[in-house]
Amino acid sequence: MDDAEHPPHLEQALHAARALVLADLVAGDVAEADVVSLVEESVTHRRWWVRQWPEGAEFLAGLVAQDVQDALLERYGRWPLCPVCGSGDPHALEVEPELGADPHWVCAKAAVMVAAVGSLGSVAR
Repeated sequence: MDDAEHPPHLEQALHAARALVLADLVAGDVAEADVVSLVEESVTHRRWWVRQWPEGAEFLAGLVAQDVQDALLERYGRWPLCPVCGSGDPHALEVEPELGADPHWVCAKAAVMVAAVGSLGSVAR
């Protein structure tokens, strides 16, 4: 592998995004092996993406979180469920900004920021 093919800062950004999303999955007690494989699939896909657009490295955490959220919705259901709204239908948090640095999980219903991606474990349930 030469460095042009795998620039170290892009790999570091991918590993950081992976770690943040895994932390949120662990916080929600959904880090089963098949779910972790969804994270790995996203990281593989985003590795190609960030090589095409290296300036997008700071967006990786939010993109991997959204990829995993979408894959979980197709296979298992909504994730992560909103810990803020105590009544009504259970609903998932959303990542904002959709394409930007410093992504956070937000509840669109209550219009509140819940936690940074990777920090769901710090939110009281």
